[in-house]
Amino acid sequence: MSSHQSSKPDHPDLHEFFARDPQEADRAFFGREACSDRRGFLRGAGLATMAAMVGAVIPFHRNMPAGLIPAAFADESLLVGKDGLTLLNDRPLNAETPPHLLDDAITPTSRHFIRNNGLPPVDVDPAAWTLTVDGLVDHPSTYSIADLQSKFEVVTMALLIECGGNGRAFFDPPAKGNQWTYGAVACSEWTGVRLRDVLEAAGVQPGVVYTAHVGADTHLSGEAGKLPISRGVPIAKAMTDNVLLAFGQNGGALHPMNGAPLRLVIPGWPGSCSQKWLRRITLRDVVHDGPKMTGSSYRVPRYQVEPGEKVDKQDFVIIERMPVKSLITHPANGAGTGSTVEVRGHAWSGDRTIAAVDISYDFGATWMPAALDAPANEGAWQTFHATVELPGAGYYEVWARATDSAGVMQPHAIDWNPKGYLNNTMHRVALRVA
Repeated sequence: MSSHQSSKPDHPDLHEFFARDPQEADRAFFGREACSDRRGFLRGAGLATMAAMVGAVIPFHRNMPAGLIPAAFADESLLVGKDGLTLLNDRPLNAETPPHLLDDAITPTSRHFIRNNGLPPVDVDPAAWTLTVDGLVDHPSTYSIADLQSKFEVVTMALLIECGGNGRAFFDPPAKGNQWTYGAVACSEWTGVRLRDVLEAAGVQPGVVYTAHVGADTHLSGEAGKLPISRGVPIAKAMTDNVLLAFGQNGGALHPMNGAPLRLVIPGWPGSCSQKWLRRITLRDVVHDGPKMTGSSYRVPRYQVEPGEKVDKQDFVIIERMPVKSLITHPANGAGTGSTVEVRGHAWSGDRTIAAVDISYDFGATWMPAALDAPANEGAWQTFHATVELPGAGYYEVWARATDSAGVMQPHAIDWNPKGYLNNTMHRVALRVA
């Protein structure tokens, strides 16, 4: 380990410290007084200290805002309990998993991606946590996690969660938002109770249209009572068998950045529906209009648009089921290999199953079927594998395309949309045979 690596901070509350009082954090952490300039120009020993910590000079140090946590060590202090994730943003925290680390049929907790919209709650004691169910119900109720465990059937299911913006990095012109490549997807085993059972116990009243979800995370602004996100789903979706109120992940507790101690898991729909740090579910007689439900958030144009075209907000529709998609997890992109290659990966398609996955190694001129496993249960991805014989030395690309149970095939390219959602273009990896 180099000297600058060993000198990086080991402070579990680093992000909170900077968020709470950036000037004091600047002074204490970098050993300098925060400058009066609002951009917090670095100077003197402060700049030298930071340069030593990141391991290089910082050419644009004058543009660094006060309180910035350099990504060079932010990932180490923020991604505790995670393995190999790529940090995209530290405020809010967002990190994806490289495809080759998603090879397991069940995604380990340490490799489940992170998608936050606000600042996570600090007090997440499961013993003190409560969930309120109210709105258009006959019996408004508040449950502890122990209540949920004792009053309802506890089930464990493998369920896929994918961010609606997964693949955004490949849109041209670029779309604003986290520049996810392929790794904002995972399929862990979740333990909890069915949301349907809890809602039925509360008594769903006639006329209910939508759920509304509220978590304990706070808005980045720090404004009291302002929610960073509050989404919902149609009541018919909420009442399906594989929508869980989850308090366990892969046989253990939920990871703090994956919603501990209680979250929703709504497989096959955008991950934003699966509210983390869940505190309240309200049943409404209208489509929910909470933060990130209106405008263009998690919505796409109702018609095809030209790249870069402006779209009126009234012409956006809410994303529901996610599209058919596949991901090659082995071999890794850019790998050197012999002429015989074992190709592995996963495929999924919203509320549907996968009927077939095909593999090509000649840029789509010909295709061969891959062996396809059944899903562990409804809502899980399906694993595929194939043995490919490459004809000789050289550069190759292995492509994968999935076809779902409705006959919809994964495309080579998709139409552009302003927010960069639903990118399900065929995944391909480069290989070199010596």
